[in-house]
Amino acid sequence: MNIVKATSRYEDWLARLTPVVRSDLKVKHKEMAKSAFPFLRATFYRWVQIWPEVCPKLARAPRVLGVGDLHIENFGTWRDTEGRLVWGINDFDETSQYPYTLDLVRLATSALLAIREGHFAVGPKRVCDAILGGYQKGMQEGGRPFVLGEQHDWLRAIAEKKLRDPVQFWKKIDELGTVKGKVPKGARKALERLLPQSGMKYRLVHRVAGLGSLGRLRFVAVADWKGGQLAREAKALLPSAIHWLSAKRPPREIFYSKILKNAVRCRDPWVDIRGPWIVRRLSPDCSRVELDSLAKGRSELQLLGAMGKETANIHLATERRRRAVLEDLRRKKPNWLVVAAEAMVQTTEKDWLAWKRGRTA
Repeated sequence: MNIVKATSRYEDWLARLTPVVRSDLKVKHKEMAKSAFPFLRATFYRWVQIWPEVCPKLARAPRVLGVGDLHIENFGTWRDTEGRLVWGINDFDETSQYPYTLDLVRLATSALLAIREGHFAVGPKRVCDAILGGYQKGMQEGGRPFVLGEQHDWLRAIAEKKLRDPVQFWKKIDELGTVKGKVPKGARKALERLLPQSGMKYRLVHRVAGLGSLGRLRFVAVADWKGGQLAREAKALLPSAIHWLSAKRPPREIFYSKILKNAVRCRDPWVDIRGPWIVRRLSPDCSRVELDSLAKGRSELQLLGAMGKETANIHLATERRRRAVLEDLRRKKPNWLVVAAEAMVQTTEKDWLAWKRGRTA
């Protein structure tokens, strides 16, 4: 099955589970054609289809509760219950039970694609060694969240550089178009439960964001409250794309809440799951760290090592598998991650070129 047909079948499966925003899918398709990196971000459904064929031995590794759609732009900042700035993985839309190797290979693949697009200046082996070294250390030590206070000053500098200008942030929010038509009661109720007080007046707007989840319903409630603006977003939550490969069976459990609860993590208190909706606060200091803002120079490998450690923080949600994962890592050849990532880079770029040709044919 080629990428064009796979995309069509996945989107048909998606439409059977939830209302689809066709205009957002068009945006997604356009972004997929720009380069191999956004293509990777947008096509986790394709990854789960082809990676067991490219890396069959790794697909049989011990399974953990994993991120799935992991890549170097799936990291950002939020405020915990103490108001502290925290850095880590911030999107678990595709969370499910996976071989622990899937997250590592996908993270490394995204980093290698970033090298090809000029965002990292180090070689593939050093990139993969940094990710794997951070992951192994995190698993051995039992994990530790990245609180950007008195520690991790180098990481705080990267994160704070990315923190959005509040004036520009709210200007962009104000420019979003008001939602027209019906809004699911569940989405409206979920948003209202996360507002600071009941009975607040708010405007509902439509926001286009991300890549992997483009096409799902997404609503943002915007309000003025006690001298400033606030925003809450509700997004349709679905089982992992891995289930589209066995579409005859009903979708299984959604693991978003479970991974937030059990991972080694300082939780964002403004993230909530309400039925089929994930609701969260939008603010200038709760944001994804984008590719253009990633570290340059000496701190590149340090950042990639931190990404590996944070991946271990998430996999420790399945703490009972920790020993099995460490034992499996000990048995692997030294270069296994770079070999797998380079194979997936080739496969991803081949798919991306096929997608571009398919759009212009």
